[in-house]
Amino acid sequence: MSKVYIYVVDRDFGFAPNPFHKLCTLATCKPIIRRVAKEGDWVIGMGGSRLNATGRCVFAMRVSNSITFNEYWENPLYRDKKPVRNGSKKMMVGDNIYHQVAGDWTQLNSHHSHPDGSPNIHNLINDTQTDAVLVSDYFFYFGASAIEIPADLLQKINYRNARHHRVFDISDVEPILKFIESNFTANRVLGDPFDFEAASARYSAKDNKVIVDG
Repeated sequence: MSKVYIYVVDRDFGFAPNPFHKLCTLATCKPIIRRVAKEGDWVIGMGGSRLNATGRCVFAMRVSNSITFNEYWENPLYRDKKPVRNGSKKMMVGDNIYHQVAGDWTQLNSHHSHPDGSPNIHNLINDTQTDAVLVSDYFFYFGASAIEIPADLLQKINYRNARHHRVFDISDVEPILKFIESNFTANRVLGDPFDFEAASARYSAKDNKVIVDG
């Protein structure tokens, strides 16, 4: 039976997940989810207190494929997911940042590198502990227009904002998925990311801090 992985989105730059260029991808952070999620599973990001979006859905993506970082890097289908730091906000937050050369990981100048573009080793180690990128061609991304999920549907699965992710059988979350699917259009970015104005910023998981370029 397919699974549903639900977690609280602390920051939302459009980087993890990245909903742009007609595909929603989760290529960084959440290494445990990326390791275990399979085709047909769902990943749902709920808003938290920092975003003032408790009980609201930021995104929901059905996994259509799980690929390695090298497959993600080399496939021209995902070329537009590579970050361009002097480009538009959408290009700045590209998540196609890792590949291996002679067995060593390289990290592209990106949201997860240092402000000078050099690799942030802590982020690199955290991200690449799971060599998997989740790709979705059927998703709902709401960003700052995060939708409120009816309280009774959340209560049925005993949902509470908490650290780490929770795993459910898809049958238990079906009412929530049906609510989303019946009320909203798939495969569209229905709102800018909450933190989109800071798209040029850098994030370090080492101290959980965001540094603004310049």
